[in-house]
Amino acid sequence: MKIVLVHNTYRQAGGEDVVFHSEKQLLERAGHTVIPYVRSNLELNDTSLLDRIGIAERMIWSQEARQSLAAVLDAERPDIVHVHNTFMVISPSIYSACSARGIPVIQTLHNFRLLCPAHSFFRDGVVCEECMDHSLFRSVLHGCYRNSRKATCAVALMLAAHRALGTWQASITRYVVLTHFAKEKFVAGGFPSDKLVVKPNFMDPDPGERVGPGEYAVFIGRLVENKGLRVLLNAWKKLPTQYPLQIVGDGPDRLALEAQARELQLSGVTFRGQLARATAIETVKGARCMITPSVNESFPMSIVESFACGTPVICSRLGGITEIVDDHLTGLHTNPGDAEDLATTLQWAWNHPSELAEMGRAARRKYETDYTANKNYPLLMAIYHQAIAACASPSLAEMTVSSKMEQP
Repeated sequence: MKIVLVHNTYRQAGGEDVVFHSEKQLLERAGHTVIPYVRSNLELNDTSLLDRIGIAERMIWSQEARQSLAAVLDAERPDIVHVHNTFMVISPSIYSACSARGIPVIQTLHNFRLLCPAHSFFRDGVVCEECMDHSLFRSVLHGCYRNSRKATCAVALMLAAHRALGTWQASITRYVVLTHFAKEKFVAGGFPSDKLVVKPNFMDPDPGERVGPGEYAVFIGRLVENKGLRVLLNAWKKLPTQYPLQIVGDGPDRLALEAQARELQLSGVTFRGQLARATAIETVKGARCMITPSVNESFPMSIVESFACGTPVICSRLGGITEIVDDHLTGLHTNPGDAEDLATTLQWAWNHPSELAEMGRAARRKYETDYTANKNYPLLMAIYHQAIAACASPSLAEMTVSSKMEQP
C-alpha cells in the first residue's frame, strides 16, 4: 500500500510528533511505501504573526499547501492519505485536494481542536465546554487561544468556515480517536459516529521493563496550562517531605513554572528541559511513578511510555485518561485541579513502595496486551481498508466539497 502521511509540527515537539514518527516506521517495516508531507509552525517565524490578516487567511485556507500536496498526490498516486495535524501552516485546504482525486483520507484526532479553539476544553483552571454548548464565539470572548482574542478569532473562523463548507463531514473518510471518551465528545459535537474509530496510541520500540523501584517522581510533557503543572507544584508544597521531582519538557509556561517553584521554595523540583527521546525514556525507568495531572487531555503519550517501562501513573480522574490508567491497578487517580488530593495521593504512594511496584508490573502487562506495535498494526490496517472500501462506494463519492473550491 502507498500512504501519504501528513503532519504539521508545532514549535515545541510533543506527543503528536512521536505518534507520527512511530506510525511511519511501523508502516515502513511492514513493507508499505510511505510518503511524508511535513510542515512546521516554525515557518511562521514569530508568534506575533498570528495577529496579521495574512496568517489568519492561511490558517483557514492555504492554497500554497493545497497545491504542493496536490503535486505529491499526482506524482505518487497513493492509496490513502493519513493526516495527523494541519494546524496552522498546512490548513484544512488539503482535504479537498484529496477529495477531488477520490483518495480516502484518515484523520487522527489527537486533541479536541475541531470542537474547541483552545484544543483542550480548558479555561481559567477548569473544564470549559462553552463552544460545544453555545458557539465558537465564546472562545473569542474569552481569548482562549494563547490568551488573545485576535488569535482565537482566527482559529474560530477556520473552524466555522469548514463547518459551513462541510469539510469535516464530507472530505474525511475515517477519523481515528484515541479513547471512547473522545469519540463520545466528537459525536456530541456533530461528527458522524460511523466515521469515528477508536485506536489507541502505542509505544515502539519496546524500551524494556525497569529493574528497580525508582528514586523520584517524574512529569513528561509540554509545559502548558492544561497539563496541570501549577497544581502539581502546589501539591508538592503540601507534602510533609520534599520528595524529588523531575519535570521533563519545554513550553511557553516554563519560566512561570520555574518562578512558582522558586517562590514555593521547592528545592527537590528539577526542570530538565527537552530531552532526547532515549534520555527521556531512561528518566521514566528511573522514576518511582509518573505524574499526569492534566486537567483535560485525550491520550498523553507519556502514559504509554510509562506503562512500557513498568512505571505506574498518578493521573487526574477525568476524561479519556481514566480509560487508560486503572485506579489502584496500573496507577492512582486524583481529583483534577485538586492540589490537596494530589498531595495526599502522592504521600500514600511514596509510603507504599511495594504496592506501587506491583502497579508498575501491572502497567507493563497492560502495555504488552494493548499498546505494542504488534497490537496496533492490525487496528491501523483495518481502518485503512475500511476507508478505501468506503471511498470506493458511490454514496461516498457524492460526498465531496471539491465542487465548492477551485481545483489547482
